[in-house]
Amino acid sequence: MPGEKSYEEINQKIKEGKAVVVTAEELISMVDEKGVTQTTQEVDVVTTGTFSPMCSSGAFLNIGHTIPKMKMNNIWLNDVPVYGGIAAVDAYIGAASVPENDPFNNNYPGEFKYGGGHVIHDLVARKSIHLEAEAYGTDCYPRRELETTITLDDINEATLFNPRNCYQSYNCAVNLTSETVYTYLGMLKPNMGNAHYATAGQLSPLLKDPYFKTIGVGTRIFLGGGIGYVAWNGTQHSPGFLLTGCNNEKKGPAGGTLSVLGDLKQMKPEWLLGTSVLGYGSTLTVGIGIPIPVLNEEICYYASVKDKDLYAPVIDYGEGYQKGKTDPIKIASFAELKSGKITINDKEVPTAPLTSYTKAKEIAVSLKEWIACGKFTLGQPSQLLPGPDNR
Repeated sequence: MPGEKSYEEINQKIKEGKAVVVTAEELISMVDEKGVTQTTQEVDVVTTGTFSPMCSSGAFLNIGHTIPKMKMNNIWLNDVPVYGGIAAVDAYIGAASVPENDPFNNNYPGEFKYGGGHVIHDLVARKSIHLEAEAYGTDCYPRRELETTITLDDINEATLFNPRNCYQSYNCAVNLTSETVYTYLGMLKPNMGNAHYATAGQLSPLLKDPYFKTIGVGTRIFLGGGIGYVAWNGTQHSPGFLLTGCNNEKKGPAGGTLSVLGDLKQMKPEWLLGTSVLGYGSTLTVGIGIPIPVLNEEICYYASVKDKDLYAPVIDYGEGYQKGKTDPIKIASFAELKSGKITINDKEVPTAPLTSYTKAKEIAVSLKEWIACGKFTLGQPSQLLPGPDNR
């Protein structure tokens, strides 16, 4: 393609302090003013961001050996169950894990207090964590019990490894029943009393590269305030797009996801936030930013699509969702959703985001600054992820 740039050229410009880096918001304004062709020539990297609850998150922890040694089987961190069926002192804590004795478990919808996402946050904040472990004992691992306190710095290695993050475009949830329902998208009032959505729209990383032309295995990203990587496509990866007026493309489900990882010890608590959802449980609000190299005009074009041309399906999370009926009631643009209301069957329904657009902008700006000062170069994928045209 004429005018095609390479990762090597862009990274060399980054190292020399000559790269032109803009956020996805800034790119939109440039394309409006100058057009795609000139903007492609001028811009090297576009930064994106999202800050949203992502339940399919967690961390691998190598706790370190005791004396005498112990093959930890049942493990709890601050009373939250941790999976120990890996090796002697390896464990995985999931963001959605909840304490067995929490009132939430016996008092639906319950005011949930603390779970795996909060433990991860407290570890990153360098707080002391209560550790309990049990084992059945072997000749090489004779110890059977352990109770102590640890901090993140006491742990040998800690890797944030999130199997499914950064949904391309998530559902907007409403409730058609006459009763309040409690979901991972928050409390939904009866008879379409409110609507909740959870994507950053025109800043959302996977909506800015809907065909996965630049995002793949080894892509370097902003993750939890530190540097992370795309490890693979996320679970339930079903890439697509919800764009109109863009080359006459068809509307379809935009459900691409990422599996991401990074060193937990370099991350920051303000970007990995333990979160409680009433009537649902524990999760982790994760900050992710992905740089998109402007390799050609096609990539620039998609990265410049506005909220008015990005869409989310409106789904009934009352009886319909429970029975697997997920056909959209409506397709709403992010411009509509961000206006504070959408109209469904002649009824105005107030909208609210679970994703912080303000924080998403902060992430995109931070990533822009990292790249502009040469702290962060682009990771060229060793393998691109499946897109909507090749899944």
